[in-house]
Amino acid sequence: MENKSIGFPLDIGSERYTFSFTVRDSPTHFVNATSWGNEDYIRSLSDSFRVGECVIIENPLIQRKELEREEKFNPGTPSNCKLLLSENHSMVKVCSSYEVDTKLLPLIHLPVKESHDYYSLGDIVANGHSLDGGIINVLAAVRSVGEPKYFTTSDRRKGQRCEVKLYDETESSFTMICWDNESILLAQSWMPRETVIFASDVRISFDKFRNCMTATVISKTIITTNPDTPEADILLNFIRENKEANTLDGEIDSYLKESINLNTIVDVYTVEQLKVKALKNEGKADPFYGVLYAYISTLNIDDETTKVVRNRCSGCGYIVNEASTTCTTCNKDSSEFRSVFLSFDMLIDLTDHTGTLHSCSLTGSVAEETLGCTVNEFLAMTDEQKTALKWQFLLERSKIYLKGPADAFCLR
Repeated sequence: MENKSIGFPLDIGSERYTFSFTVRDSPTHFVNATSWGNEDYIRSLSDSFRVGECVIIENPLIQRKELEREEKFNPGTPSNCKLLLSENHSMVKVCSSYEVDTKLLPLIHLPVKESHDYYSLGDIVANGHSLDGGIINVLAAVRSVGEPKYFTTSDRRKGQRCEVKLYDETESSFTMICWDNESILLAQSWMPRETVIFASDVRISFDKFRNCMTATVISKTIITTNPDTPEADILLNFIRENKEANTLDGEIDSYLKESINLNTIVDVYTVEQLKVKALKNEGKADPFYGVLYAYISTLNIDDETTKVVRNRCSGCGYIVNEASTTCTTCNKDSSEFRSVFLSFDMLIDLTDHTGTLHSCSLTGSVAEETLGCTVNEFLAMTDEQKTALKWQFLLERSKIYLKGPADAFCLR
């Protein structure tokens, strides 16, 4: 089973929902399956299996598909038929370990498109606007997987999104956005800097705020994790050969964003309570963590007089003097020269009904995830784009995770 997506109600009055997925039983044969019914049935069916599991489908209706209409929103398949499942007559059963045909297992690592039919990330960036709105295939390695972010639409529907950073031999960082539950769950299973993916039929678009190209997982997309192809093997070797550089990047990410599970931070504070807590903790070595419901009242990312991006040492992560571009901490104790890299380093104000926390630190990968762009993408923006980005966050009430030492607060 390759792809899974659930749709909104087909008819608001009758509350009929639709659910589709793609099944495969050989390298050359795969077909789309669709079911419709009430919300309880569709959600139960959707939750009963995951991408990559082997299933038995009983009593489906076989129907000829309308090629142009079907493949506009569903994955393209070599079959001219589709399967229709009904609540009263059909059943989908997950195979137990002893029921699985072992010949099916390798198929999960075989892309549904030709292994050489893809764009490199460098090609996408180079082609820019000419690919805007296009549907293409991508082969890339996973650089990082962001936390799912939840939201509610204007018509009160709940949604979520997750950003995945990709890279290959031609581009160091490229954003892919997942909107549906299944692709987000799949992305959470990927190991950064160890996983290669082949994403067929992703939508490429130009993001005006970030001033760069991005990819989006859509209902047509089928993602193959760690594909068993010569091209994927070459990319995997590239990852392994650059292991030392990747490890260094990992150490930097660790410095800028401590490995802490945000779900373990449960203590909720007001601004006033945080100030009192900080005073009580003055002189103590251990920091404290908390949740603050507030809005960003100062975010000067479009002010030329305010420094938003700074150089950091690749060895220790500390800020490096721009004039010398040399880390005085590392290089005085080592004969090996340490390079510098650009990183977000900004101070923001947070306000709630009890007061304002001034000069809270927002840095590194936490800042990238918050703003939704890399440092290079930010530097490529115009002043108008930076202002527009600022107003996406300014005065918006947010749930903020904080690390509070005695003398400063850092966003997590």
